[in-house]
This record gives sequence, C-alpha cells and structure tokens, in this order.
Amino acid sequence: MRRRDHNVFFNVFSLLLCGLLAGVVVAGAVFPFAAMSGLASKAGNDAFASLPSELKEFSSPQVTRVYGADRKTQIAQFYDEFRSDVPFREISPYMRDAIVAAEDREFYKHNGVDLKGVARALVNNNGSKSKQGASTITMQWVRMSLAYSSTRPQEVVDATKDTAKRKLTEMKYALQVEKELTKEQILERYLNIAPFGKGTYGIFAASQVYFNKKPKDLTIGQAAMLAGIVRAPSAYDPTTPNGYKELLQRRNAYVITGMSELGMITPAQAAKAQKEPIPRQVKPTGNGCVSVAVNDWGFFCDYFYRWWIGREEFGSSTFDRGRLLKGGGYSIVTTLDLNAQKAARKRVNQQISDQNKNAILLAAVEPGTGKVRLLATNRRYKLDNISKPQNKINSDPSKARKGIRGSYPNTTNPLMSGGGDITGYQAGSVMKMFTMVAALEQGYPLAYTIKAENRYKSKYIIESSNDSACPGTHFWCPSNSGGGSAGVYNMWTGFGKSINTFFVPLEERVGAENAVSVAKRFGIQFRSPEDAKLAADGNSHQWGAFTLGVSATTPLDMANAYATLAGDGMYCQPTPIEQITTRDGGKLDIGKPHCVRATSVDVARTALDATRCPVGDSAQLGNCGGSTAAIVRDVVDHPVFGKTGTTDNDRTAALIAGTTSLVVAGYEVNPDYQNHRDHMRHDLVNPAVYRTLADYMKGKPSVQFKRPESRKLAYGDQRSIPDVECVPISRALNRLENAGFSPVVGNDVDSTCPAGTAAGTDPSGRTVKNGVVVIEVSNGRANRPGPGTPPIIDFPGRPPRR
Repeated sequence: MRRRDHNVFFNVFSLLLCGLLAGVVVAGAVFPFAAMSGLASKAGNDAFASLPSELKEFSSPQVTRVYGADRKTQIAQFYDEFRSDVPFREISPYMRDAIVAAEDREFYKHNGVDLKGVARALVNNNGSKSKQGASTITMQWVRMSLAYSSTRPQEVVDATKDTAKRKLTEMKYALQVEKELTKEQILERYLNIAPFGKGTYGIFAASQVYFNKKPKDLTIGQAAMLAGIVRAPSAYDPTTPNGYKELLQRRNAYVITGMSELGMITPAQAAKAQKEPIPRQVKPTGNGCVSVAVNDWGFFCDYFYRWWIGREEFGSSTFDRGRLLKGGGYSIVTTLDLNAQKAARKRVNQQISDQNKNAILLAAVEPGTGKVRLLATNRRYKLDNISKPQNKINSDPSKARKGIRGSYPNTTNPLMSGGGDITGYQAGSVMKMFTMVAALEQGYPLAYTIKAENRYKSKYIIESSNDSACPGTHFWCPSNSGGGSAGVYNMWTGFGKSINTFFVPLEERVGAENAVSVAKRFGIQFRSPEDAKLAADGNSHQWGAFTLGVSATTPLDMANAYATLAGDGMYCQPTPIEQITTRDGGKLDIGKPHCVRATSVDVARTALDATRCPVGDSAQLGNCGGSTAAIVRDVVDHPVFGKTGTTDNDRTAALIAGTTSLVVAGYEVNPDYQNHRDHMRHDLVNPAVYRTLADYMKGKPSVQFKRPESRKLAYGDQRSIPDVECVPISRALNRLENAGFSPVVGNDVDSTCPAGTAAGTDPSGRTVKNGVVVIEVSNGRANRPGPGTPPIIDFPGRPPRR
C-alpha cells in the first residue's frame, strides 16, 4: 500500500479538535461544570501543545533461538515474551483485515485519531461505569511503544495508566506517527507487538501456539479468532470454558461479521469461517533449557546458558545478560554435534542406567578450537517434582538423615562442565600429564630415567598421622597401585604404566609449583576453595600429591587440557558457540575460538608422544613398555593418545582418549557423595569413552600426530655408559657419576663376574645425561642368555641389550 497523502487542512483541523477535546478532558476532570467552556478550550490548547510528539527508538523483546552445529535443528529457545517479528508480506491478508475489523474499522480513513470515536466515547463515558474505548490501532501501538521504550518503572506505569493525560499523549504521538509511517508499516508494527494471550506476543508467536502454522497460512476463521483475543486476552482465553464461549461469540458476531460488512470477505466466506473450530488446547511454548527438544541436550544447553551469563560483553550484570538473551532475538548456532551427542548418550546407557546413584560423565572438545562437541551422562535434565519426587534419597549420609534427595535420575546440575556447587571430582593419574609437560619445559627429556621404588619417601611434608606418611615421620610416602612396579622408568614407560613412584620424584625435580602452573595454563579451574588455596602462587611448592590427581576437575576441564596437547600447545577457551547472529542479520565475533599459547609446539608434540602409551598406541619417538588401556587403539582404529586415572580406594575411575579431531574425557563418580565406599570400575567408564570416540571417528581419515621439530626433548643429551663389568661396586659408582649419570645399586643377577662386583648396567650402551643407571650386582653364578635371545630395545638411539 502506498503511503497516502496527508491533507494539510485536515491535519490542522485534527490538531485543533484534539486541542479542544484535550480542554474538555482536562477541564472536565478539574471543573466538571465548565467542561464545555472557553476555559476548557484554552487549557486544552496549552496542554496539547506542551506534549511530546517524537517517540523514542525501541526494540520489542524477541525470542532467541539456539541451534545445533547442523545449523537447522533447534535445541532451545529463550524469551521473556514469546515473540518473533515477521514482515508485512508474511502476514495473511485475512489477518490484516481481521485486526482492522476487530480493533479499528476506521483505520484506513483517519490520521491516527478517530475524532468521532473520541467524541462518542467522551459522551458515553461521562458518569458511566461501563467505559467505551476510542483508541485507534495507531494509538494502541503508540501506547505499547511507550511502554517498551521506557527505561524506568514509572514510565511504564505512565504509558499504561488509564488517565486523560495518557490518552492525550497517545493522540499527539499518533498524529505524528501517521505522518511518518504508511498504514502498512503501522499495521505490521502493531501485529508484531500486540498481546494474543497464552504468553504470546505478536502474530508469529500466536500463529505457532494456537495453530502451529505460520502467519501467512492463517485462514479467515483463525485470523478472526486471533484478532478477537487482542482486546482482552485473559477474558477471551479459549482454553477456559467461559473464555471459549466469549471468544466464539466475539469472533463470529463481531469480527467475522465486521469483515463481511466492510467488504473484506463475502457472506459465503463469512458463513464458512464461522464454522471453523476454535482450539480448546494450545501448543505449550518451551522456554529455556528445561524445555529442550531432546532431553539429553539439556546439559549442553545449560553449559551454553552459563557461558552466556558469564560474558561481560552481554551486559554489566547477570541480570542484564539474561535479559538480553531472552529478549535479543538472536539466532545462535552452537558447537553441539547432535549425532555425537546421541551416540555418547547411548554408549553411557550401555554401561550404566539412569537409576544408578553413580554417574558416567562424558565431555568432548575439538583440539585447536575449544569447541565443545558433547556433554553426556546417565541423568535426565529436569527439575525433580517436589510434590511427586522421583529422585532417590541422597547417598551422602548427612543429607540422607535430613531427607534430602540425590541428583538421580533427575538433575539440572552442571555435572560435566562445573559451576555453582559443582567444583569437580578427583580424577587420579590423568594429572600426571602436567608434571611431564613441566619436566619437558625445564629440559628433562622423555628419556630421563628414574628408579622407581615400591614406596617412595618424598620431601613433601604432611601430617604424621596421615596414612600416606612414612612410619614415624611427617614425610609423604606414596606407593604404586597394587604396591609393586619398582624399577627404572623413563617418561614413556612411567606414563604408560602410570607409575606413581616415578612421577612424584619427577615432580620434586621440576617443582610442584611448575606442574600446577602448567595445569593453569591448560585451563584447569581449581574451583574448590581448598584447591584454589593450594594452587595459589607461593603455596603450591609443597603440593606433592597434585601429580597424582587429588585436585577436583571436571571432564570438560580435562578434555580441553588434553586437547591443548593435540592443538600443538595452544590452549583454546572451551566454547559452545559457532555463530551468533543478531535479529538484523549482523554477525558477532563473541564465542569464536580464542586460543593462546600454553606451551611450545615441540613440548606439546613431545609430551603427546608419551601420552600415546597408556591407550595402546605406539610412540613415534620411543618405546612404551606397557599400557593401562591398550584396547583403546584397537577400537578407535585411529592414532590415539590419552590416560587412565584412578583415585584412592577406586572412588573415581577416569579415561581420557583423543585423536587429532576430538578428545573425550570420561569419569565415573558419585556426584552426590565423593567419600563413598563404592569401587568405580574402568570396565564401565572406559568403553563409554573409547566407543564414543570410535563412533565420532568412523569414516574419517586417519591422521597421524605430528613429530616435534627437535628430538632433543625426547632423547636429551645422550651419553655413552662406561663399561663397568666385573668392576668393584664402589669404583663402578664413581665411574658412572664422573660420566654424568645417577648410578644406583640394583639387585643380584647371575654373572660370571666375581660375586659382589658389577655384572653390568641397566640400561647399557647410551642413555640421557643425569639419567639413572642401575648397577647390576653379580652373584658369581653364570646364567647369561644365549646368542639366540632377542635384543631388548629401550628407545631409538640406544644400542640393543640382551
């Protein structure tokens, strides 16, 4: 429709008449008997002239929609008012006509103010309890615009309060609006802002909720019904018995009949439309993460919501950020891989049920970007019904005594990502990676050897009453799982077999504070107050147990930390965002990968070579000598790296496994009570992790991990080991020390050398400077291997030994 020409004489007449009417209203309110006097006219002209006429710019709240990584599947929506604007061309002509018939039949004739309607309402409302309205569609839109553009609560009250001043203000604004906008533009704005009941605002939302269709597809009867609601949404609620009756009457007798009388539809169309059914039930409108389309998307949705609320770019307070999300009308594509998420949930449930108090928690991150691809667990994302609770009594005895229920099967706690009361869980030996990286940064190569004891007396001080203290001392004395595994290890073999008594002395050499520093750079949050205190600068040098995984972490923390290795040492903040698009089509950079260097490329690549050992892969630079989860490589069928972890008394079992494309971290824990007596099982959590990774990698090309540019971080300063065969032990010790090694006396072995002398060394040939060399002591009994015995190769660059 073309914007119509405004007759200057008619506009002047309208202003004069509005001024006169203003005088009547104002004077009538103050001097009832002088309502039609000259005093009224003068008061009206003055009052009307002093009113503002320019509306503030405003944007009505719009629904924000959140999608999966496929860019088309809606995960959730957020809103304060369920509304999405649509252009005029996408609104059914029947709807445009119906709202005019229902609310303002003179809409196309007046210039914003229906003068006859105002006069009629003024006369009829004088002294009457039943009030007539005279607001045109333009005036109604002005009223709603004033409310939405308000910045203070009082302005909202002034914009909606039933007073003479408010009505006069609307009139003046309406006259100005009609000069600036066409009737089509006014009608479009009105239909996009009007309330239609059941929590819907604007015609798009109303069409969806009442009829599950787009506004352009509305029939005459449907359009007339929606138009009939606007006058009083609560009174004309079709889901209530009385509201249904009232709405049916209004639709048929007033709106449809009006459309026919105005020539918008034929009598035959009117008769047919009056027979169309009115829905007694409406489609519920989901809002927020508890209303996700698929329940197991809820934990990722919650992670996204917490991420948004934590971003200062969206407002100075959490309230402002939440309001922007729920009213900004954004289209947000997330990083959630819907297929990977579905597969992960399936793999979790193959191992454990939703009714189990213990939980398998999975999180997966893409190396090099920090994009979070899945968050899965054996829990339903929902609030437990307080009146009819499904959750079992809490497994924490202190809470159980109070009747407090646990978090299974229903919870909205961020179990995988942390936040709120969730500070994380001890995950055991997965933390040894940080000590290894710290060692490499300080020049200790992967080939660096340490003689691990069954139980190691460390220099770390703890309470003497602690079970881990050496008897009669206050020194911490850790041991290996099972109590054995003594021997000489390097970082390949020590990490592959997860030797505690290798990594604690290694941590002593590099400094616990440096291992903690690596963890911080790799994104570990230290959410627990106790952990945060120990991790603070100046406090962590005595945190010996850190390398064994006593600090609380989440699967998301650890997945991203290991992804930092696969990302060539670049730490990327975990993000749920692929793209944020504004309602106007603008693209925001917020949430895009933000990466900083956490360690050097060569350190990352070298450390990753050792992390291939625990999961059954072959190191490219050395020999693993064993693993703790060898099946991972076979099942995933791609180059893999990772680590297992177990805490004291098996209270947590963890596995991290990754490729160049994805890192998956899985914990089995009791989220409600970590001091439990259950034994968490690797045969439950491990398959959930490596099968999830295998599902993701299926059909993808096999990509090998990159080697470091320099081999020095792997092998260090390699030196020849002096021949000490048949040499007295004291002389052998001196010879090895002078050559730059750390010799120790080992066990007796069969040898032709005199008893009590050196039979040889382990290793022999060459090893790293300052590395441990064990002197084997001859027992004088010859039993050497024959010439057909295959050689043992410790690592490239060292001659084979038999």
